[in-house]
Amino acid sequence: MLPSYLVAASALVVFVLGAMHLFYTFSGSAFDPRDPELKLRMQEVSPKLTSQTTMWRAWVGFNASHSFGALLFGWVYGYLALAQAEMFFGSMFLVLTGAVLLAGYVALARAYWFSIPSRGLTLAAVLYALGMVVRFA
Repeated sequence: MLPSYLVAASALVVFVLGAMHLFYTFSGSAFDPRDPELKLRMQEVSPKLTSQTTMWRAWVGFNASHSFGALLFGWVYGYLALAQAEMFFGSMFLVLTGAVLLAGYVALARAYWFSIPSRGLTLAAVLYALGMVVRFA
């Protein structure tokens, strides 16, 4: 059971980060630029790709969809670890997909984000790796 709990704890960390990110995307001004004029310009200017949106709307959409990805990972991997452990640990595809996704999130967090997601995702990756070590060692 310990490997399942470690993977579930990893999934919970990612789920909580995703939920917090989604909350801050639509509540308050945490993701607003420090320069109020920049937000105004983002609300007026479209990307070169299309004139059907603005940079601000794209920014909000990217943040929300990013949150959905973290929530999905947390929800699915938490479920698999606790309710379908034999199937999960028996599938190298699922095990490696989880590991690659967490490694990617850690790399992005360290390169582009800030300390809270970086620490949280590093913790999630360590818990996930420990679950694999305990399970397969």
